[in-house]
Order: sequence, then structure tokens, then C-alpha cells
Amino acid sequence: MDIKPIVVVSRCLGFDACRYDGQMLSNSFVSQLAPYVEFRPVCPEVEIGMGTPRAPIKIIMQQGKPHLIQAETGNDFTHSMQEFSEEFFSSLGEVDGFILKNRSPSCGIKDTKIYAKVEKGPAIGKASGLFGKQVLSEYGGLAIEDEGRLNNKKIREHFLIKLFTLARFREVKRMGTLGALMQFQTAHKLLLMAYNQSQMRKMGKLIGSATKMTPMPELFLEYEQGLHCVFSRQARIGSHINALMHAIGYFSKQLSAAEKTFFLDHLEKYRNGQVPLITLVSLIQSWTLRFGSEYLSQQMYLTPYPESLLNFKER
Repeated sequence: MDIKPIVVVSRCLGFDACRYDGQMLSNSFVSQLAPYVEFRPVCPEVEIGMGTPRAPIKIIMQQGKPHLIQAETGNDFTHSMQEFSEEFFSSLGEVDGFILKNRSPSCGIKDTKIYAKVEKGPAIGKASGLFGKQVLSEYGGLAIEDEGRLNNKKIREHFLIKLFTLARFREVKRMGTLGALMQFQTAHKLLLMAYNQSQMRKMGKLIGSATKMTPMPELFLEYEQGLHCVFSRQARIGSHINALMHAIGYFSKQLSAAEKTFFLDHLEKYRNGQVPLITLVSLIQSWTLRFGSEYLSQQMYLTPYPESLLNFKER
């Protein structure tokens, strides 16, 4: 299913010179992702009327609540930011993920510094920026990351898998039929198994118990909640091994003893961190082509997102 994920992205990450210092940040990952997604850039600070360049803002805790304060002027932008966030989300429509500027008092996801007073002084903690906090509250089940964390390979891979899977589900939800949902579940079985086998089974039973009389909106909502649960954390090595063992079972009669031993040896090397996951996945892909397994050829586990994004490198 060829569908582009819809991603809200901080406008300063390669789209506009709107950073507080009047700069635009070059981001390799955002640039390489661009051909495969539909970006919707936004700069909350510009949207609430702050100029570019502008005096920096920071989050100050006042009476137990975070306030967005511009230290140089003393202006409080808290209400403006909250009002803009609500208006933005109400008109946003369909979306699959967010890539936001890290450490930003507006866009930060979890590493924005919090201060006790407007005057200079040490930070008293870290939390989300005001816009970022609303993103997590309104869209917590989606693929949400900041550009800093996406430099980590495991975090980036999890983000991409989640993002493209949710985009595919969005299209299935648009179709709204039980048949489309069954096909989605079948094509994603190994991927769901690699993340959360028990939840995968629950989702399978949910579909299996449905009939033509089942209200589709309720069914899709419950399934979507399960999907969000599956991707609420990164897949564990043991779960990947379980999925890979399930996959090789489709070739149990065709593979030679030497090939099986080779695969199992590399499985242990993967468990011990000596070889990457892609090595095992590539073996399954090659055997799928060699033996023509129709079931495995449609498994999104083997290609959960565009293969060219596997070769991402920092520029």
C-alpha cells in the first residue's frame, strides 16, 4: 500500500529561517524523509505573533504552573500559545506523526529546561514545551519525536516503523471495511509479533469475532487503540527473534541443514549484539524470493518503511 505519512514538523528544521536567532537549521533526517512524507511545517512562536529574530523565551514555573515568558520584555505568551495550539489542532485534520525541535520552550517534547524565575539562574528541571505538551496530550498514540532523539538509530527505526504503519492503517480506516482490516492484520502479523505478541493475538481475536453486523467505527477505534499499545515502546530483541523463528518455519522443508545452522548461528549473534537485525531480515527476504512464499512476500515486517531510509547517514 503506497501512502505518504502526514507529518507535522517544526518549520525551523529546514523550511524557514524562523528560529529565535533568525536562523534555519539544516536537518539530514528531515531532508531524506521529505520525498516519502507529506510535511506540514509550523512555528508556534511565529504563529502567535513573535517576530524573527526575537528575544528568547523560556518556561518559568509560577504557582506550580508553567508560563512562557520572554525575559527581555517580561511578556507572558502562555495564553497565546495555548490558544494557538487548540486552534491548530482543531483544523489539522489527519496526521500520522510529529518531528519537533528539541529543547524548545514551545516545541520541546521532554527536554525543555524549566526555570524558577525570569532572572538568570540554573534550571530546576526538564519537561515538555507548551506546544509539545499539547501534542503529547492530543496525539500521544502517534509517532512523535524531536530531531535530537532521531539521531539515535534505534529511536529513528522505531519512529519510522510506527509512522509508516499508522499511515497505512489510516488508509485502511478510510476504507472502513472488515475485509480491509483483515488484510491489514494479516500483512502486519509478523511486525506486530515482533513488538507485542500478546497484543497481536488480542487484535486478531477482535477481528475474528467481528461480523458484518459489527459496527465498523467501534471496531476500528478498538483496533487502533490496540495498535497504539503495540507501538508504545520499542520492540525487544527477544520479540524480534520470536518473529524471525516464526518466519523461518515457512522454509523448514526447503532449507538444508547447513542453511538452518547458519541462520540459527546468526540469530545468536544478533541476540548478543554482534550482527544487526537487517542481516537476519535479509536472509528471510532472500529465501522468500527463492521459495516463493506468498504469505511472507506480503509481510510488512520485511519492509516496514522505504528501504532507502535504511541507509540514512548524518551529513
